[in-house]
Amino acid sequence: MKILKGEKVLLGPSTFAAIDQLPLDCLTATGCEIVDNPYKRKLTKPELIDLLSKGITGVIAGLEPFDREVLERSKLKVISRCGSGLSNVDLTAAKELDIAVCFTPDGPTSAVAELTIGAMLGLLRMIPLMDKDLHQGNWAKQIGMQLEQKTVAVIGWGRIGKKVASLLAPFKVRLLAVDPFIHDTSDENQIVSLDEALSRADIITVHASGEDCIIGEQEFGLMKTGAYLLNAARGGLIDEVALFSAIKEGKIRGAWLDTFDQEPYSGQLTELPQVILTPHVGSYTVECRKSMETEAVENLITAMSN
Repeated sequence: MKILKGEKVLLGPSTFAAIDQLPLDCLTATGCEIVDNPYKRKLTKPELIDLLSKGITGVIAGLEPFDREVLERSKLKVISRCGSGLSNVDLTAAKELDIAVCFTPDGPTSAVAELTIGAMLGLLRMIPLMDKDLHQGNWAKQIGMQLEQKTVAVIGWGRIGKKVASLLAPFKVRLLAVDPFIHDTSDENQIVSLDEALSRADIITVHASGEDCIIGEQEFGLMKTGAYLLNAARGGLIDEVALFSAIKEGKIRGAWLDTFDQEPYSGQLTELPQVILTPHVGSYTVECRKSMETEAVENLITAMSN
């Protein structure tokens, strides 16, 4: 099956096929030349431009910045995103340049939603803090909070946001959904504005699309004192400096971040025991990675064969 012989394909994600070799085997079988990510982390724009200049025609993409300049300076035919969002790709420019763009919208849904619920429970019961204490020989009990009957705001009412809501159902939470693109109030869950959700919620979990900041200093001012904040979407959606201040001032009781404005992250939030930090691992389950990477490869092969 040497259908892509002569094509060069860049593997953007630093851990592509680390869980299962099958997606890489499928790509190799097409006869294309595979170019690995030599930095083993998210590529910067200059690094991406440099790699694409080597005759790359297809990309298995992570969150690399495929803006207009990058696309215009490339010979790309296909960008196959291994993930659910496309906010890192200039879709208008791609269309003008006749670059096919595909993604795996359903792939990470369950994995990200499950991790969010785990982090939520970990925050409320302070599990990481007590685990750290006990590993250091300290028997220090912490009084936490229960999830049941809390008011939870889900910001971003897409696939992942809705899955999080369904997993929350057994806890009998009061659910508020925020999404400026949804105007259908027939949904059984309450669709409210961002400001209303922030002022009413005990727990705020972010699953919105886009890259622009939606929770900054002003939004922290609207939140209830003692609220919890979680982010499994894009890092730039939350002002990390404002979050640090809100926690230091006692406005926010605790937070979990899986994504950051700059990755790898090494900022101020690492100083705070009330904050759970994970290294962008929302989709990192055996089941999710195998499914998502296989679908990304299949999408690329289909698009490049047309």
